[in-house]
Amino acid sequence: MLEVNERGISIAEAAERTGVSVHTLRYYERAGLVVTTVDRTAGGRRRYRKIDLDWIKICTRFRATGMPIRTIRAYAELVLAGRGNEKDRLELLEAHRSDVLTQLAELQESLELIDHKIDVYRGRMEAGDADQLWAPRA
Repeated sequence: MLEVNERGISIAEAAERTGVSVHTLRYYERAGLVVTTVDRTAGGRRRYRKIDLDWIKICTRFRATGMPIRTIRAYAELVLAGRGNEKDRLELLEAHRSDVLTQLAELQESLELIDHKIDVYRGRMEAGDADQLWAPRA
């Protein structure tokens, strides 16, 4: 990631660098997911610092793994609360990790089915009898 100057960067540039929309950045703030107070210019425009961008990337990674907004918010609240709740943070992350492992296992099972179907189609096409593949009739 490119360096962020000490004045920070605009919301448009933050959106570009994090890969989320301007709307999503604003939503993350409103939803209590951002653990820092995003700086503002004298005119009230947001100025994002490196720490803001790093945190937003964490949030987007959590979302990409299916972590609910409420869980990200709970994690953010624990981080904001400071020291002394590390066990709670760890438990939250371990629970989500378990969910992700379950999702991965389900995806792997689905991928195996897709690979099997691909093999069937390739084999039938090579044999010249792909038109014999099952098709439902009304």
